[in-house]
Amino acid sequence: MTKAAVQKKNSDTSDPLRPSDHIDGDESIAQPRLGLVGWLRWGWRQLTSMRTALVLLLVLAIAAIPGSIFPQRMADPNGVTQWQRDNPDLFPVLDALKLFDVYLSPWFSAIYLLLFASLVGCVIPRIKHHAKALRARPPRTPARLQRLEDFRAVQRTAAEPESAAAASVDIATAQLKALGYRVERYDRGRTFSVSAERGYWRETGNLLFHLALVGVLITVGIGGGFSYTGQRVLVEGETFANTLVDYDSMNRGRFVGDDALAPYTMRLDSFDVSYQPFGEPGSGQAGDFSANVTVKENGEERTGSVKVNEPLAVADDDVFLLGNGYAPRITVRNAAGDVVFTGSTPFLPQDAQMFSLGIIKITDGMPEQLGIRGLFYPTTGVLDSGAFFSAYPALTNPTLTLDVFAGDLGIDGGSPKSVYVLDTSDLTQLTGRAVGKDSIQLAPGDTADLPNGMGTVTFEDDSPAGATDASQSVKRFASLQIHRDDSGPWVLGFALLALGGLMLALFVPRRRVWVKATATADGIALEYAGLARGEDPTIAIALDDLVAGHGRLLDAEGGSTAVAAQDASTSSATQAEGSAAPDVAPASDTPKVD
Repeated sequence: MTKAAVQKKNSDTSDPLRPSDHIDGDESIAQPRLGLVGWLRWGWRQLTSMRTALVLLLVLAIAAIPGSIFPQRMADPNGVTQWQRDNPDLFPVLDALKLFDVYLSPWFSAIYLLLFASLVGCVIPRIKHHAKALRARPPRTPARLQRLEDFRAVQRTAAEPESAAAASVDIATAQLKALGYRVERYDRGRTFSVSAERGYWRETGNLLFHLALVGVLITVGIGGGFSYTGQRVLVEGETFANTLVDYDSMNRGRFVGDDALAPYTMRLDSFDVSYQPFGEPGSGQAGDFSANVTVKENGEERTGSVKVNEPLAVADDDVFLLGNGYAPRITVRNAAGDVVFTGSTPFLPQDAQMFSLGIIKITDGMPEQLGIRGLFYPTTGVLDSGAFFSAYPALTNPTLTLDVFAGDLGIDGGSPKSVYVLDTSDLTQLTGRAVGKDSIQLAPGDTADLPNGMGTVTFEDDSPAGATDASQSVKRFASLQIHRDDSGPWVLGFALLALGGLMLALFVPRRRVWVKATATADGIALEYAGLARGEDPTIAIALDDLVAGHGRLLDAEGGSTAVAAQDASTSSATQAEGSAAPDVAPASDTPKVD
């Protein structure tokens, strides 16, 4: 005892709350510092623990939630544009946090890599331990089986007790082998026993589950480098060639070269959609969408359709239908009558009735750059205030209204601009309510003058010859996504492997069973015991079935006759008698029960 401890003890002898032999620790003793290597070792052990792996898996699932809440540039660039237009103040903040590129963000990648390292560091030591356990023999039979919770005892008479005891254990060994146990005989003198163990598939399934998770992580990580996703908006009659320059937007993995795209072309022949008739319940609700296309691949043409949740397979790509809408064909002429713009412009739907918004940008051929913001109403309705609205999504009496802006479109500065967004910060509005001038209003086939004598604008009528209604006066467009990911089958395979491993880990019980036969003066004493590793509510039933089956086999074999049976509850006297004694054999025969 140190001098400081003695002094502390003497000072505390008058304290009635402290025992007389109490000694405080010597505050002068300090633990050694871990140092850099020690802290690194401690951090690695924390990272590679199963608890950390589960926490990281949960964090990864939570981190993926924003990817389903916010539109992602990789999958829905038009949705990102729409979100930016609807939330101009909040968008820069969320974009800086990479919430529109969740799966490519540094923070998501960090969680992904930490989970990968944690799983690998956790699984490898467990594989070594499990491989060692598979080669190990079942443990020795405990000396006092009656002290286990699940215990049964049976007394049988036999003319030759020793030979009957050995034969009964032989029968139990064969019985346990048939039940899928690994067995090991442990005989000692007049006592014969078999130790059996099963349920190694439980840990095997657990390891398979975690290895499959590692496989999924590797496959997704590497497979993402060889996959690509592109978007293209096609108007009826337009043709798309599967080349980089023909995509509206493209996100490709780092290993995808310029020549990795399969050569084919695809033409949108028509876009069919059906709506619930006007005036009926669910009026205007879409029933089905179908983008009918013609694909030319390797010199051969074939037709197909792209529907919601029914992609079209072309070469190694899958073509998905993301959206659709109307594409009014607009022609703008300058004051001299020269055409400065013409084409079908996709208008993005704003509600279920297909009220749509479109942007036209004219950079050349006019005294100033022009920006035209158009609103399209497939079936025009008028409110009491005089404002238009769309009453039905199909074309009945379509109307197009245009607001004209003049000035600088901001496209000469080198920064990319979305074709669906009109930046009016450097533009002067020439028509519209904001300036007290009526918007230009057009029906299919109408032409109107632009303000300030700059020229004319025409809403072209695309109705086929002989058409008498407006149902085909405006072409439709389809927003298609072309996706290629060769890792899909591998991910599916690892997912099924993980599911199989999880089922094994959950439903295969790990248990040990012992059968002991001791030759007595008038027969044999049979003892049965079972021990579960983990939760196993059926072990008592399994032990009862083992006892009953063993008894039937012994009766059929002959040589011994059952006298009585007792379970653990009836052997309390035996347990009490042996409670003060060790419950295992001598040191050389000590079993391991866990």
